[in-house]
Amino acid sequence: MHLAPDIFAFLVLVAFVAGAIDALAGGGGLLTIPALLAAGVPPVAALATNKLQSAVGTGSAFLTFWRAGHVDLRRFALPAAGAFGGSVVGAVAVQHVDPRFLAAFVPVLLIAMAFYFLLAPPMSEADRHARLGRAGLTGVTTLLGFYDGFFGPGTGSFLTTALVALGGLGLVRAIANTKFLNLATNVAALSAMIAGGKVLWLLGGAMAAANVAGNQCGAWAALRFGGKGVRLLLVVMSIALTIKLLSDPANPLWAWLGR
Repeated sequence: MHLAPDIFAFLVLVAFVAGAIDALAGGGGLLTIPALLAAGVPPVAALATNKLQSAVGTGSAFLTFWRAGHVDLRRFALPAAGAFGGSVVGAVAVQHVDPRFLAAFVPVLLIAMAFYFLLAPPMSEADRHARLGRAGLTGVTTLLGFYDGFFGPGTGSFLTTALVALGGLGLVRAIANTKFLNLATNVAALSAMIAGGKVLWLLGGAMAAANVAGNQCGAWAALRFGGKGVRLLLVVMSIALTIKLLSDPANPLWAWLGR
């Protein structure tokens, strides 16, 4: 697929910003997927290319948090395995969905994500008593893994929220261990998308490099300042990009609403 140089550069810039947001609080896909769709990339190819850049960027952030001693590999190995399996199933399922359904469904999900980030309560910085054990967390991460494989935006924030509210982790530790879980879901979904031949490699590679740079900046900021101050940006950007998608009169959602 050919993209004009200015569109290509814009997508790379979006990947950098999304990487920084992902490392801080998750939800970078709220920027990259609508941007890819707005650039004319087909829905499944947009999801696949986003998984490439996201997997590489998340991996770099995971290494940063792991080296800083904030990732508990032993405790979250089983939840990560559940997330991996759920993501594979979701990524296989999405490749068999009508692209017109995805084109109509994405803006609806993005609006829902914006309301979630706007209304969700603030998260604590201190560790608390866990409400779920390893088995319970594995069930939650498996479901979130399926969501990430099928669609994706907001998965990092959902995982962080689950680790804080259900796993008892403080915000920075939750963000760090989310990178481990999110890396598992991204690698799983990317593998399924590669097998299906859906990835745009040149664009995805350029966006991946930018995403790594953004993730490193965001991981540094998270370790230094915590994951605050990102939600409003996510809400504003996701609503703006949703409006861009819905401004296209050819979007199938308008045809379905008009029936």
